[in-house]
Amino acid sequence: MTEPYTIIIGLEVHVQLQTATKLFCRCSTEFGAPPNTQTCPICIGMPGTLPVMNRRAFELGLVAALGLNCQIAPFTKWDRKNYYYPDLPKGYQISQYDLPFSHDGYLEISDPKGRIAPKRVGILRAHLEEDAGKSMHDEQAGVSDSRIDLNRAGTPLLEIVSQPDMRSPAEAKAFLTEMKLLLTYLGVSDCNMQEGSLRVDANINLHVDTPTGRAATPIVEVKNVNSFRAVEKAMEYEAVRQYEAWQETHEKLGDVPKQTRGWDDVAEITRGQRHKEESSDYRYFPDPDLVPVVVSQAQLDQARASLGELPAALRKRLEMTYGITPYDSDVLVNQGRTLVDYYFELAEKAGDGKQASNWVQQDVLRTLKEQNLSIEQFPLRPARLAELIAAVRQGQLDVSRAREVFADMLTSGQSAAEAMQARGIAQVDDAALVALCRELLAANPKIVADLRAGKLQAAGNLIGQAKKKNPNVNPARVRELCIELAGQA
Repeated sequence: MTEPYTIIIGLEVHVQLQTATKLFCRCSTEFGAPPNTQTCPICIGMPGTLPVMNRRAFELGLVAALGLNCQIAPFTKWDRKNYYYPDLPKGYQISQYDLPFSHDGYLEISDPKGRIAPKRVGILRAHLEEDAGKSMHDEQAGVSDSRIDLNRAGTPLLEIVSQPDMRSPAEAKAFLTEMKLLLTYLGVSDCNMQEGSLRVDANINLHVDTPTGRAATPIVEVKNVNSFRAVEKAMEYEAVRQYEAWQETHEKLGDVPKQTRGWDDVAEITRGQRHKEESSDYRYFPDPDLVPVVVSQAQLDQARASLGELPAALRKRLEMTYGITPYDSDVLVNQGRTLVDYYFELAEKAGDGKQASNWVQQDVLRTLKEQNLSIEQFPLRPARLAELIAAVRQGQLDVSRAREVFADMLTSGQSAAEAMQARGIAQVDDAALVALCRELLAANPKIVADLRAGKLQAAGNLIGQAKKKNPNVNPARVRELCIELAGQA
């Protein structure tokens, strides 16, 4: 059933940049230190202190913005965003307001399973700012004091603001998934949501079809979403809630202030928190302690040269060069560039991109997960695995026995030939295989009759009998010969 409204979603994504020190001081950004041990007079806002911009943070932001196809401003400045929270010790946040360093980009999204149509989502701006500290509340009993940890205060953030171009929760999830993949490929952030390296605020409202035209509901910003699946679920819930509210109040965009709601992951509902401030409430003004930043053409050229092959281009190359499906290329690329490089070498040495993809996805990835290994630690290098794939392609063993050989190669370090020899696996001569098939057909006239009648599945019984007589037979070849010989009898 088609809903009588269109969902409008825009996302604000805060990404912690992978620097060793904070944005305006030399305090460490390492995660997990004891509370309030990574602070200094600058990041806790002591009077008389002066910030100094972290050049590496700006360089990483520049690379990310180019990867997001943004326009880069040749001149940008820093602004003070004034508001009070206990975890913001200065009483203001150093951010960028009217002259962000990048703007008007885009990110293309798709889904290999076809759940959404491919589309381009606009990027309104990507700008740099410092993070606030962290407030820790007694959420359960609500009686203990709140605690403040300022270790995170001053950590460099890249805020990426999308255009409201997404029309479904599934598109929002796809956008976040692709953006995270891009940023990790670029090496600008680890995007670890559990450690707060990536945080999402989702803005949603509805365009409702009415007899008098289309009406827009008030925008709601949803916070406290701690996974991409939570973003999707929050948007699904909020769309239904907003439509029910619209049917009751008929409030339109502009009638009431923008509302902030928090996502309750346990109850799977949003809860009202506060009305959202407008930009005028923050009383932005240029930071008097920081000089503007000028980006030269040489800096841009250097940043572009460092981008490398991005995920979208990598997926296309895998599909065009090796003939694998969009789903398979997506799985491989999502594992990271190091695993893709492993696949490239394996596909070239094996001479079969599809078989190489199957072995990597089904056996290599399973082994990495079971043994908690990275692909760099994986003991079976591409050349060795390619030997095994070649043996399967040449009919020396079937996939089932090949997996047994694969396990032996992992534990023993043997080559495919050595592991096969140790198991007594030898290729069966075609003449001997024909003789075996004739013997089986002679002993099973009912199966012969079924095969002649077109019931080809009956050959499965003969394969089982053949493997009992000689475990080295190739099941596919046995099936092929039995069907052929039954037709000749």
